[in-house]
Amino acid sequence: MTTFDPITLDTARLRLRFMRADDAEAVFRIHSDAETMRYFSSTPWTQASQAVEHIDKSLADCRSGSALRLAIVLGDDVIGSITLYAFDRRNHRCEIGYILGRPHWGRGYMKEALAAMIGHAFGPLALRRLEADIHPDNVASERLLESQHFRREGHLRERWFVGDEVSDSIIYGLLRKDWEAAVHPAQ
Repeated sequence: MTTFDPITLDTARLRLRFMRADDAEAVFRIHSDAETMRYFSSTPWTQASQAVEHIDKSLADCRSGSALRLAIVLGDDVIGSITLYAFDRRNHRCEIGYILGRPHWGRGYMKEALAAMIGHAFGPLALRRLEADIHPDNVASERLLESQHFRREGHLRERWFVGDEVSDSIIYGLLRKDWEAAVHPAQ
């Protein structure tokens, strides 16, 4: 299996980089906020040790090639993360997920980070397809994905348990050829 070497992706305002141990406080602050975690695949974190475990797992997943999780950094502050995971290497596809701390919502940061990660996925990683799984009520995430040319492809009923609540999923997909046509339209 392919491993992921440490990378850095720079955008106009952000730096996407491998997580580090000293990111734990910021990662915990993001994942312990109930409003930020409202549509996430787990309940809000309650212990700082969960952030340490998350970072350790993120780095182990990069070494094993099972996931590529990058911290989203603004200045010196970690404000979120973005992840490629559930790789199907035979079919050149994977899933993409992301989280952004609430103080940074509505400023276009995730759109910037998502575009950089999509470019990396379809460029150096040579993927053909990306998929995203979002909560049906997450209108902001829906708009974000559609702004990056993802298409809504399905509604899966009662797919997840988050805490004690059952949740549906809305599935979005993006093909490399659609991304390239949108980003580099024929003249």
